[in-house]
Amino acid sequence: MNATDNRMAFLGMVRFSEGTSNSPTTRDRGYDQIVGRTRFTSYADHPRVRVYLPKYKVWSTAAGAYQLLMRYYDYYAPMLRLKGFAPVVQDAIALQQIKECRALPDIDAGRLADAITKCKNIWASLPGAGYGQFEHRYMDLEQAFIREGGEAIVLPTLRTSEELHLAFVDAGGVLA
Repeated sequence: MNATDNRMAFLGMVRFSEGTSNSPTTRDRGYDQIVGRTRFTSYADHPRVRVYLPKYKVWSTAAGAYQLLMRYYDYYAPMLRLKGFAPVVQDAIALQQIKECRALPDIDAGRLADAITKCKNIWASLPGAGYGQFEHRYMDLEQAFIREGGEAIVLPTLRTSEELHLAFVDAGGVLA
């Protein structure tokens, strides 16, 4: 399992989840997206555009592949000594946020479910985020992660009580 591949795959999965990489308006794999599915054309800086989202009744400055808010760009760019808003800068900030959630070891080891759980407070589209926005199912994110070249530890999912009973008995369990 290659840690670098898993990190890049996780970033690709987040772009998919946030709807930027598959946006009909993107010309650069989601790195050029402003919330609301519009596009910006200069990577010189965070676009610093406020967009009203009537569905949620909020203003947002989310932009780029990971829908980074302007205030977070203004915090992370100087801290990480980054200039501009190019894809490499967006990736570096996203990886820093993931690091702060203590999810990098999980990503490196392929523990995708654990990594997603640790990062759900950053990206509203991750399952369990609780922001009231659309949240992807874990299974869809796992498929995106693998499609992006990641290797995940996939745990078997028991679907019915009968399957659970059979697994219990197969493991040597005895029913009273």
